[in-house]
Amino acid sequence: MQLLALGLNHTTAPIAVRERVAFGPEEVGATIAHLIERFGAAPQGGIREAAVLSTCNRTELYCAVEDAQAARSSVLSYIANQKGVPLSELEPHIYTFEQEEAARHTFRVASGLDSMVLGETQIVGQMKKAEKLAREHHGLGVMLNHLFQATFTVAKEVRTATAIGANSVSLAAAAVRLALRLFGTLEGERVLFVGAGEMIELCAAHFAAQKPKSITIANRTMERGQTLARTVHADAIRLADLPDTIHEYDVIVSCTASALPIIGLGMIERAVAQRRHRPMFIVDLAVPRDVEPEIDRLDDVYVYTVDDLGKVVSQGLQSRQAAITQAETIIGLRVTDFADWLKQRDAVPTIQSLRDRANYLRDFELARALRHLHHGDDPEEVLEMLAHGLTNKLVHDPTILLRNGEGLSLEDRDLMERLLDRFYRRHDR
Repeated sequence: MQLLALGLNHTTAPIAVRERVAFGPEEVGATIAHLIERFGAAPQGGIREAAVLSTCNRTELYCAVEDAQAARSSVLSYIANQKGVPLSELEPHIYTFEQEEAARHTFRVASGLDSMVLGETQIVGQMKKAEKLAREHHGLGVMLNHLFQATFTVAKEVRTATAIGANSVSLAAAAVRLALRLFGTLEGERVLFVGAGEMIELCAAHFAAQKPKSITIANRTMERGQTLARTVHADAIRLADLPDTIHEYDVIVSCTASALPIIGLGMIERAVAQRRHRPMFIVDLAVPRDVEPEIDRLDDVYVYTVDDLGKVVSQGLQSRQAAITQAETIIGLRVTDFADWLKQRDAVPTIQSLRDRANYLRDFELARALRHLHHGDDPEEVLEMLAHGLTNKLVHDPTILLRNGEGLSLEDRDLMERLLDRFYRRHDR
């Protein structure tokens, strides 16, 4: 069984591609079931386990497979068909990792080394959710379970032993920084948050610290919106009220799980006219995007996506180079541990075959001994016969192989002799 990780992220694909292949939580279960059921046969890759990680910055799939190349082809074809993206458009953005390199990549992702915000901690929570969904939908087996548990341990070790997250600028902080560039201060501005998820919670806290004139939460579920509103002393409205009220807000931050844009060009055109061209600052943190791309072409409207914010948070990377080096060293050591575990897993079928053969020989000799006992033969003689017969059968195959060496090269024969010599010398002690 082989470990396979493939996907795309903010460094290999623009947001226009990432949003097309994003998986919502409601899609994960069906995706895992399809991969295992449809591609479980050897010609399609023999996919036995699967997990899906989909965030605003990446979509990745982790699988335990029999044939990595065939499985890669099957998974990409599935994504292309499911998401309506031609394979020729998808392929250039895809990266693939196998075995210990797949583990290295996963460790780096969880440790924040592969994030848009270096050292950010949100990705660990997202990976834990992906692991939970995979477990609930029967996508985890020995391979992926070991991978995720090792991943969470490595991430904790990196964050404890290094300063990888020190002085990092979050996406929320970057959004505030850009807003301040436009307005100078937010004390006279009205701020609207669209959605009430984890990212909006983070942003609301950062913007609230700037003491804007007002804060409003717009959400499909009024109760959820009110709950968040109370934490930042804000008002709450229904998402359905947005078209009639959006012109009232100077700063808009949106991050929902909608598959389609919820802030359209026509809505903002009307808002700009009502505002008499006072500037609007819009941050779209969602993937797929909440804001229609065409809005960015309007005068007096400033739209920023997660990729735009990424350029801000990348500043100061050199100052944390020492922490990156330390983190990579820790990850390298843990990758070696994982590679050793993989080698042990590779030996399992051989060990099982040896045990099956030994059990078969034991049962054969035991049945023969029992027949002699039932016939009234001397028990001591029967035990002697059992021991002698079992010993002969256990050493018969390696003895014949050593004596004849059929099909073995001189190098293989020499290696076999040295291994057997090492084994029996160890047990002679």
